[in-house]
Amino acid sequence: MSAAGRPLLGVEEEFHVVDLTTRRAAPEVDVLLPELDGAEFARELQRSLVETNTPVCETLDELGGHLRRLRARLESVASARGLGIVAAGTVPLVDLTGDDISAGARYEKMQHEYQMLVREQHICGAQVHVDVPDRDTAVQVVRRVAPYLSILLAISASSPYWRGHDTGYASYRSMVWSRWPTAGPPAMVETGAEYDAMVAQLIASGTISDPGMLYFDIRPSAHVPTVELRVCDACTEVDDVVLIAGLFRALVCRAREEIDAGQPLPAVSQELLRAAAWRAARSGLEGDLVDLAGPTLVSPPLLVGQLVQSLRPQLEELGDWEQIVELSQGTLLRGSGAARQRRMYGRRGELVDVVDALIENTQGRLLAIDPPVEAPLAQALLQDYHPATFDEAVSDGGTVLPAYGWMFRALDRLGPRGLVAAEAALATEQRARGVTFGDDGRLFPLDLVPRIITADDWQTLEPGLGQRVQALEHFLRDAYGDRRIVRDGIVPAAVLDNAPGRHRNGEIVPADVVRIAVAGIDLVRDAPDHWLVLEDNLRVPSGIGYSIMSRRLVRSVMSDLEPPTGVVGLEDVPGRLRAALLSATETGTPGHDEVALLSSGPSDSAFFEHELLATQMGVPVVTPRDLQVTDEGVYLVSVGSKRRLSALYRRMDEKDLMSSRGADMRPIGRALAAAVAKGRVALLNALGNGLADDKLVYAYVPDMIRFYLGEEPLLDSVPTYPCVDDARRAEVLDRLDELVLKPVDGYGGSGIVIGPHAERSELTEVEKQIRAEPARWVAQDMVQLSTHPTFSGRRLEPRAVDLRAFVLQSQYGGNAHLDVVPATLSRVAPAGSLIVNSSRGGGAKDTWILR
Repeated sequence: MSAAGRPLLGVEEEFHVVDLTTRRAAPEVDVLLPELDGAEFARELQRSLVETNTPVCETLDELGGHLRRLRARLESVASARGLGIVAAGTVPLVDLTGDDISAGARYEKMQHEYQMLVREQHICGAQVHVDVPDRDTAVQVVRRVAPYLSILLAISASSPYWRGHDTGYASYRSMVWSRWPTAGPPAMVETGAEYDAMVAQLIASGTISDPGMLYFDIRPSAHVPTVELRVCDACTEVDDVVLIAGLFRALVCRAREEIDAGQPLPAVSQELLRAAAWRAARSGLEGDLVDLAGPTLVSPPLLVGQLVQSLRPQLEELGDWEQIVELSQGTLLRGSGAARQRRMYGRRGELVDVVDALIENTQGRLLAIDPPVEAPLAQALLQDYHPATFDEAVSDGGTVLPAYGWMFRALDRLGPRGLVAAEAALATEQRARGVTFGDDGRLFPLDLVPRIITADDWQTLEPGLGQRVQALEHFLRDAYGDRRIVRDGIVPAAVLDNAPGRHRNGEIVPADVVRIAVAGIDLVRDAPDHWLVLEDNLRVPSGIGYSIMSRRLVRSVMSDLEPPTGVVGLEDVPGRLRAALLSATETGTPGHDEVALLSSGPSDSAFFEHELLATQMGVPVVTPRDLQVTDEGVYLVSVGSKRRLSALYRRMDEKDLMSSRGADMRPIGRALAAAVAKGRVALLNALGNGLADDKLVYAYVPDMIRFYLGEEPLLDSVPTYPCVDDARRAEVLDRLDELVLKPVDGYGGSGIVIGPHAERSELTEVEKQIRAEPARWVAQDMVQLSTHPTFSGRRLEPRAVDLRAFVLQSQYGGNAHLDVVPATLSRVAPAGSLIVNSSRGGGAKDTWILR
């Protein structure tokens, strides 16, 4: 451990020695070593291989400097003797004579015991050491880091050729290496004593002759107090070695934090670890990799991006964050070493060209394995891109973050003109499909650049959203029932009694009915790892259908941005919504599956969504004029037919519904409420839900979670100040220019005044209103919404975004079951605004949740 608290690290690199005339592996290491410092250079099993060892390093810059110095020294000695040095997992041209084994009793014994395995050991790797305090810690770290090794292998993959042929693998070295009896995933032991006992047993069995022959992908070092990474190919680019070393050190740091926190070991089988490593060896960075969290196949740039993002706290603590982001972007831009070798071979079909390029690239000299260096990623699109707050895709230094690298390469290929053409095609598609929002028929505003929600983020959001909806469900039942939360002094009675969304119909809903079938929870983030709930929507939240259609539209006009396999699909969401609705009916009774979506009709701003969801669920869209309510129940009436409905998915305002007329032209509201009270029909969402989602009640949701569930909130809320409270009101009036002022009964962004952005006249007017009717107002701290690149017509601009997530509740056996669906809707504010609502000029984005 360094004085600055960083774990120290070092790297061992193995290199092929090749003849500069034939470009074949040359067993000449014995002529090189006398000219080299024995402490930093060593022979390997084959005499055509040589190893370098860096000194112990504290920083990645220090490590990179030593790697370049040792490579340069090795080349200076080799070139004087007509030899070249290659850093790659394999060298394309090699003869397996069996006579080129280095001298020494250990190597001779290995040749006798392992026969062809030794003869074919013409492979090179890169090993990284990170220090740990003791052997028990080392064994624990090994187990915790093992699930991520396949990603590091994919980054390093540089051995597509073997004995003059393309193997079809990105890392054929891994295939050769895997034949050793102790190669592969680490042993499933948990302590240093168990590990040492296992080593002793393997030696006693005759399988290995010493601890150094344990060839696990990661292991406690046999001779120094470190954890050793062994899975990687030798890397032609020094930057790739530094990237792997930096990620590995961060993984070790995170594992040690997990140990200190008492977290259990990951439950990943050796079989799955082996499968993930095989896939990485097969694919490199050019094919899907195994995400063990699924398990599922995921695009490598997404998986690398997830890993970098998940390690951000450790990387920042180490001082490596910006450097690792830049290095990972460079690696993803270049592609794997294997792919670059194949590109070189494709030029003339000559393997000697590949060897020449490897020799030059090993020393950092460019010899056209790669095309000429390109302009900075998305330079034209990101011109003058200067986010004022945390941006989800672009770092402070203007570098595209790893999770978005591959996406921005596709956007870069399109360029501004291509995106303008895509926008025109998008508008044409929307008109053809009738994708509108608003009663004036305007097209639903949709941006072309998708937003990514990482798997780590989703694992944070999913339980927090479920917890919040569960507490709100308890609150609604209690508020219209015994009011325990008032009696116990958690929420003032006035908050319930004066709530704008309170309605007497809420009292007639049967006690055992799930009131919140569909919740729309709005979230924002103000930092990479911090999400806050901004608002709860429990009446008729819209957006599920627009989320589904956004995915289809973006795919139809942006074929280069086809969501990879690592993105959660939305195909099953309508079926999950229908199942939630049907759960409120009496299964097994005739007509229990007769469900309809209740809408006010084409005049509703979201009528397109109503029709889309109904079609996807296989149910009709009905208006009050299509319904007849009798003592027996609610009937859908059409020409020549009449059928009873068991459930209605309510997508119209409660007041409008209560004042509507039915098929017989009689007022339908009171009769429908009576049918609900008698259990003749399920109305979802329930009447009276507005009590729980106004701006004042929002302030008490964290207390609800503690009161009803006995848990601490998993998601933060924005600090909120009810103006009805005298002390809070005085504070608000004193800070009007710092706070966001919201009317309690406002929706769609109406009536909101953002203090720091408001004119003096606006603040004066809102002050008058607060003083006159304090119960109608709340204030909230100003939250710096994250931004996301959004196409403005000629370039990308940072625009504020929020996320509407949807939680479904189903009712089985009297209990509610939560389902947080992946059909989330990212909403985008207009330029210069923080209000994302479509009714206020906001737009939307296709949102990709990673598995």
